[in-house]
Amino acid sequence: MLKGIPKILSPELLKVLCEMGHSDRICIGDGNFPAETMGKNAIVIRADGHGVPELLDAILQVFPLDTYVDRPVKLMELMDCDKGKIQTPIWDEYRAIVAKHDARGAAAVGNVERFAFYEEAKKCYCIIATGESAVYANVILQKGVVTDA
Repeated sequence: MLKGIPKILSPELLKVLCEMGHSDRICIGDGNFPAETMGKNAIVIRADGHGVPELLDAILQVFPLDTYVDRPVKLMELMDCDKGKIQTPIWDEYRAIVAKHDARGAAAVGNVERFAFYEEAKKCYCIIATGESAVYANVILQKGVVTDA
């Protein structure tokens, strides 16, 4: 065990976060996200039983977001056929979590069309498969530079 490290961050996940360099990306997928399919060229970490918000908060405690891009946090946009039918209150949770850890707040969060999100996920260094039951609850984070250790 280590002091000051959120317990939800497994040794495997901590290793991956440490290995990642500037501009590398990590995807946190909800329970419906095709992590193994998208992660054929990535490290896939199982986090069954955990939700995306708790992992997002823990990761952002040790993971700087990229300051060289406007929106280092990307959410999967609703399909046109789901607009007005599906609510995404979890996105508000994400914005609040990001605001807690990044001075840009909600402005650091952007949306990406569903299939473009999948293409971006395929290029991620790591994909975390969670047990999150909320839909459209996937998020991609782009790593920044650690300026003070």
